[in-house]
Amino acid sequence: MEPGAPWRDPRQGYGAYGVGLAMQMQLQQRADAAAAGGGGVLKRSLGELERWQHQQQQHVAAQQALYLRAVRQRTAAAADIAALLGGGGVWGPTQQPLVLSGSSFGGGLASPSSTLSSLTTASRAAGPLMHPHPHQHQRQVQLMASSPQTQAFGLSRAPVPTQPAASSEQFILQELEKQLLDDDDDDEPLAAMSGTRSAVTNSEWEETIQQLNSITAAPSPGLHAPAAATPNNANNAGMTRSPSNSSSSTASSSASCSPPTPGAASRQLLSEAAAALADGNHEAAATHLAALKRAANQHGDAEQRLIAMMVPALSSRIVPTASSLAQQFDEFCGAEQRAGSLLLHDISPCFRLALHAASAAIVEAVGDHRAVHLVDFDVSFQQHKALIQYLADRRVPGTSLKVTAVTDPSLPFSKSLSATLPAIGEQLKLLAERAGIEYRFTVVSCRAAELDASRLCCAAGEALAVNLAFALSHVPDESVSPANPRDELLRRVRALGPQVLALVEQELNTNTAPLAARFTDACAHYGAILESLDATLGRDSAEKKARAEAALARKAANAVGREGADRLERCEVFGKWRARFGMAGFRPVALGAGIADQVAARAGPAPPGITAKADNGVLRLCWMGRAVTVASAWR
Repeated sequence: MEPGAPWRDPRQGYGAYGVGLAMQMQLQQRADAAAAGGGGVLKRSLGELERWQHQQQQHVAAQQALYLRAVRQRTAAAADIAALLGGGGVWGPTQQPLVLSGSSFGGGLASPSSTLSSLTTASRAAGPLMHPHPHQHQRQVQLMASSPQTQAFGLSRAPVPTQPAASSEQFILQELEKQLLDDDDDDEPLAAMSGTRSAVTNSEWEETIQQLNSITAAPSPGLHAPAAATPNNANNAGMTRSPSNSSSSTASSSASCSPPTPGAASRQLLSEAAAALADGNHEAAATHLAALKRAANQHGDAEQRLIAMMVPALSSRIVPTASSLAQQFDEFCGAEQRAGSLLLHDISPCFRLALHAASAAIVEAVGDHRAVHLVDFDVSFQQHKALIQYLADRRVPGTSLKVTAVTDPSLPFSKSLSATLPAIGEQLKLLAERAGIEYRFTVVSCRAAELDASRLCCAAGEALAVNLAFALSHVPDESVSPANPRDELLRRVRALGPQVLALVEQELNTNTAPLAARFTDACAHYGAILESLDATLGRDSAEKKARAEAALARKAANAVGREGADRLERCEVFGKWRARFGMAGFRPVALGAGIADQVAARAGPAPPGITAKADNGVLRLCWMGRAVTVASAWR
């Protein structure tokens, strides 16, 4: 080893600092000058020279102490990182713990060869054993490179290259070895000479180690045995992870995550209440719902109204009584619910534009036929009004429209539906006469199994169209009844041979999904509808909005609060409808590429936040990117 190397024995002086060398040169210069001018006799007395040498020795000793402290901090910090990456101790091929900590260097400064051999041995042994997940290693490297302590080592001077997963820990330890022997950071010892404290303090290193602990994965099964506590690894044992993280680690991890918003916390609590109900833990669910009642407000923002809608729906499952169930069932099938649903179709852009798209698809399918026959299973004034307008725009002389409204007496909605149909028929007749269209409106009551062309008064030469907008989701399927009325209705309709079948449904799975998943989807769906109503309706529509939201609340209560035959709100996502229609023998009829523009020209442009997306032959009406309703056509 060269005399001026940094690892020189402290008793021989540290040439890296230039102190011992400067003292020798000064003595030599004085001796030469004395010899030249005075025959070898020094100008100073022997006592002065001894005092001067004593002062220089004290100065050198102080510098050596500062140097040892700086080197000890750096080597101990590097060893702590190496020990952390090994999970408190690296197990070599012989299953012997290779302990790397600040205390492993003993009371003084260990030799460079032993330190480097320990690091190299750990890097070779730890490669295939530590942290099988490369993503966790990548997070550790990023945290180490960004911390001020690793910047003090110089590791942040260049980007950390991506290494294979098998040699990731070996790469880190090799980088530490390289930086420990790097002579480019001589500014740290110089700072120590000037009296400046080192930037790498014990408290800062402890904080960095705790941050790394908070993201480090648990040891693999082969590494679960910790190293035995010995005098050499006592400090390392104090840094071993425990089930309870330190307060600083918790604070750092919580600070890295943004605090949840009140709305997000409320929805999380709602989901936990639904999960508790699904598990049969009614006590926990009641506790959550009691806390949520304080945040509910029927006249507040969309989130507060959603909570006010969902809390009663879940509460009805905790202690259901026969009288309350009967009352809710009657309300859901009553006239007020029917009126509120029709109002929702009128004021909600997602419902109104989807019904317009279905009417446009019917008119496009019938072409220039003068006699049009529409069989409808859930007559909506909003949709039929748009249909009359689209037919009038064709300017086909002698256009006639015959509407047959079908009610199924076996379904609980038939009574309220039948009660509203005569008034709707009269209103539509007036609109058709103003548009120059001959109009007839007929109501037929029959079950799905009795449905045929004769009962519906189908005539030759008519362009037959069938409308199933928001109707099929109220017809039971095979999960409710072995007779499967839903598929039976589709088979009967296909036997009629219509030129087009229009389908509009909510993009929501409240049919066969389990309670927890059904509730989560319902929260997102109904929450989107409430937000869209806030964004599109003014204060002058407050009364209409309240009635429509009351109907929406009853839908939600039935979808998440009831099971079996009592659950009448059984929506499905479009993918399931497509599979069901395909098995029934229908094939899709792609809506025109300009269907969205056509609907916008007739119904007006979509309000901000509402988007109409033509996707694979169907039209999706979305609020802030989430599909609320889907319109499609079939043949």
